[in-house]
Amino acid sequence: MAERVLITGAASGIGAATAADLRGKGAEVVGLDLAAADGILACDVTDQASVDSAVAAAIEQLGGLDALVNCAGIGIPQSAAQRPDENAVRVLDVNLLGTWRVTAAALPALRASRGRVVNVSSGLAYLAVPFASAYGASKRGVVGYSDQLRAEVGGEVTVTTIYPGYVRTPIHDAGRELGVQLEGMVPPEPLAAVVATIDRALHGKPARDLATTRRGAVSYALLRFLPKSFVERAIGRQVERAARRGRFGESPITADLLARVGR
Repeated sequence: MAERVLITGAASGIGAATAADLRGKGAEVVGLDLAAADGILACDVTDQASVDSAVAAAIEQLGGLDALVNCAGIGIPQSAAQRPDENAVRVLDVNLLGTWRVTAAALPALRASRGRVVNVSSGLAYLAVPFASAYGASKRGVVGYSDQLRAEVGGEVTVTTIYPGYVRTPIHDAGRELGVQLEGMVPPEPLAAVVATIDRALHGKPARDLATTRRGAVSYALLRFLPKSFVERAIGRQVERAARRGRFGESPITADLLARVGR
């Protein structure tokens, strides 16, 4: 019997690439995203009723479930110095609670197959950068949720958290529109490396945490041991240099930074 996989955020980015890769290897894949399409069921991960209905339909279509890959995510820049707005709430709702909702709905089928859950977090769960307040908090929350899930059902279901770095996908479109982006500040990671890591999480030896590149693995290991104050000062200097070079556009989010560096 072919492997049966459910993938959230399957219409674009990491989710779409993962779905294509797994189908190419013979897996039966159903995707979830806001709009229905070929191989994708409509699902709003911020609505539990929508999640329950879509997950049940996917499991019925697949005849069971062997793996869940939670890729659905959005990234809308926020300032930690400003009051959280509706976009901040939506980022937390989609990225963190959406992962929780879908996993809980799929868990009975995953327990029955002793399946695997792969939760896509981010390198920003380790590293705080300006203007990623809601996103960073949500991805650190995904790590915490994965740990809690592992503590409760780890004997029945394998739970792996993966940590992509900066990958050129549509999730960065909102940042570009607001003049806040990581392009040019950090080295990009290839989308293929993230897909390969998800494949490893699904088919390799059970793993708790996986970086998506060797460079990422080394960087995250160093971040565990370097003093946080040292890392924060280094990031602050890099961000200020980027601001002086015009990397950040004029927006209410970046106004304090630009005033501080004299732009």
